[in-house]
Amino acid sequence: MKPNRPTVADLAKYDEIIDVRTPAEFAEDHIPGAINCPVLDNEQRIQVGTLYKQVSPFEAKKIGAALVSENIARHLKSTFLDRPKSWKPLIYCWRGGDRSGSMTTIFKAIGWQAGQLDGGYKAWRSHVIAQLEALPQHYRFIVIGGATGSAKTRILQAIGALGEQVLDLENLANHKGSVLGILPDSPQPSQKGFETDLMQALAALDPARPVYVEAESRKIGNLHVPEAMIARIRSGEFVAVDATLDARVAFLLKDYDYFLTRPEFLCGRLDALRALQSRETLDRWQQQIRDSDWPTLVHELLEQHYDPLYQRSQDRNYTGRQTPGSFSTDDLSEDGIKRLAAAVVQSRTAQIA
Repeated sequence: MKPNRPTVADLAKYDEIIDVRTPAEFAEDHIPGAINCPVLDNEQRIQVGTLYKQVSPFEAKKIGAALVSENIARHLKSTFLDRPKSWKPLIYCWRGGDRSGSMTTIFKAIGWQAGQLDGGYKAWRSHVIAQLEALPQHYRFIVIGGATGSAKTRILQAIGALGEQVLDLENLANHKGSVLGILPDSPQPSQKGFETDLMQALAALDPARPVYVEAESRKIGNLHVPEAMIARIRSGEFVAVDATLDARVAFLLKDYDYFLTRPEFLCGRLDALRALQSRETLDRWQQQIRDSDWPTLVHELLEQHYDPLYQRSQDRNYTGRQTPGSFSTDDLSEDGIKRLAAAVVQSRTAQIA
């Protein structure tokens, strides 16, 4: 560690955190609360990097210095002129090198108490990885399980509305967890961004109280749940929601109603099942989509695809698990979900008593 350089442990000591990396780097992941004031934009960084490799480091540094100076001047005029003399910004780039060093030097020359984060974003990333390994071990998880369409996420959210602690992984991942769980026109975060958000969510929880979470596979859409998190969930107390097939179909027709107006998009998503289902079956399902025969389609998807997958997952991951109980229902309406949530919490409270 370089002398007098602040570390990740010092973040709270600063008034503002400034990420001087490119917009593309910032979009992938950044320290929560940071603002992006790039000293090189996406194209400029490529330009300087190309010069460095193809011409010479000296030529690259000349152009880079000119661009960095112009961009810092622009940020000073547009963003920072109103900051008082007592202002303490923390500045970081990828590794705590030249990009953040340039802005830090200028800000210190002005008179601000600027700090340059030691190790830059890479130090933050190492912190996130270490925390995601350690934090899950501090919590007792109550795991809400059930076949596809059992409204597990909605039940989890209703449990949260009752004042209990919940960890909503699908909300963090911006995905509903199955091959059809993609949210149209709403992309998932990057893997690094997801892990930063997950770490923040875990750190905000109280280890003295149980945490309700939905049973998940290792992947939610394109994102991987950290192994320590998955292992801890699978060692938690398992609560099974046993909803009737008709109730699940009715719920899914409401919860995935955006597919009903985008049949071609849904047909495209079903193509992902070609390794698991016969061509004849997929052709029949796609015809049901074109015919808008939604109840039949959902019935068949559950019975022929999702339910067998769920049973294999349960046999593999939750065999022999002691559970607080199974909650049967034929009503997954909004009121029915609230009743299930209350019953789960009441059962848990009674166990403690």
